Amino acid sequence: MATISSVSPLAPDAFPDLPVIEGVTFSTVAAGVRYQGRTDVMLAKLIPGTALAGVFTTSATRSAPVLDCQDKLGRASEDGAAILVNSGNSNAFTGKGGVSAVEEITAATAAACDVPQSRVFTASTGVIGEPLPFEKITAHLTALASQLDTSGIAAAARAIMTTDTFPKGAGTEVKIAGQTVKIAGIAKGSGMIAPDMATMLVYIFTDAKLPQAELQAMVSGHNAQTFNCITVDSDTSTSDTLIVAATGASGVDVSGDLAFSDALHGVMLDLAHQVVRDGEGATKFVEITVTGAASDRDAKTHAMSIANSPLVKTAIAGEDPNWGRVVMAIGKSGAAADRDRLSIRFGDVVVAENGWVSEGYDEAKAAGHMKGEELFIGVDIGLGEGRSTVWTCDLTHGYIDINADYRS
Repeated sequence: MATISSVSPLAPDAFPDLPVIEGVTFSTVAAGVRYQGRTDVMLAKLIPGTALAGVFTTSATRSAPVLDCQDKLGRASEDGAAILVNSGNSNAFTGKGGVSAVEEITAATAAACDVPQSRVFTASTGVIGEPLPFEKITAHLTALASQLDTSGIAAAARAIMTTDTFPKGAGTEVKIAGQTVKIAGIAKGSGMIAPDMATMLVYIFTDAKLPQAELQAMVSGHNAQTFNCITVDSDTSTSDTLIVAATGASGVDVSGDLAFSDALHGVMLDLAHQVVRDGEGATKFVEITVTGAASDRDAKTHAMSIANSPLVKTAIAGEDPNWGRVVMAIGKSGAAADRDRLSIRFGDVVVAENGWVSEGYDEAKAAGHMKGEELFIGVDIGLGEGRSTVWTCDLTHGYIDINADYRS
């Protein structure tokens, strides 16, 4: 079985000191679902009145936990809620057995946490196509429920990791009408990362108060500009789940508040970037901005074509300012483009313009930019006002090493 590698060179120095969110408690356990000697199940319990919003993978082969969450989310309820996550096994492509496993886990979690089964949201991440040994999880639910702690979010971040090399967390505090509102989130994700969404699990908690419908609209809108703008390997997962829970415990109503919306967006973007920084085998974090496209949609199509190109990504890994590969990726994207209007930058170095290499192009400066860990590729299509920014990483042999023996 593939093992977790050394920590990504793009990792933050340490897990952040996240604010404690009133109204949510956490616990973890080593259930041995797949991994030995590490925690692999996390439980979060939420107080009555918590509003929950979510976004999920658009894969046609969505897992049983995803389908269950999608069915439950948005139902009006003032009851408490619980989130149960396991790593090591995705419970995807597991047929009726997968549905039964979700039923068993949600029922046991509901009983242990004294919440309705309709308010239990589960997620599973890991190997596809293997039956989930749900009894290993349900056997620990009484213990999990008895050990819930307000300060357990960092441990929860570690329990949901698979090939991740570091736990991912982000948080902030924002003043609303003189009162403090807190936001804290965790995520997992490293490979099988592509928009709509990626092999990622994301859980964000806030003590703000707002209606479920407004929270859902906010989360969906921010997701389009954060998690749906990242890619590691172009592969869309069966299991992506993002849930945002607003406990309302602060008593601060943030309906229509732009400062809160911006703060939530910032936490989501931070977590999305951390997923890219932990891309399997990654050594470079790359921002790609496309401007001048015929529409924003065309701009994103171009940007993702560049970000997903194996030739572009391997050139980045080799620190080669090969702008010809960027031209290739634009040409194949299917979005409108005119060869003779393109301009391309690596960092602040203009490498190509007007359909040809720039007259003042300095190969040494461009190569110097490529040697950094934080890279920027800018493209102007020259056709309109559309723009988009996406984030990716390089493609190295480390990605092959991790994925070639993932199940063995």
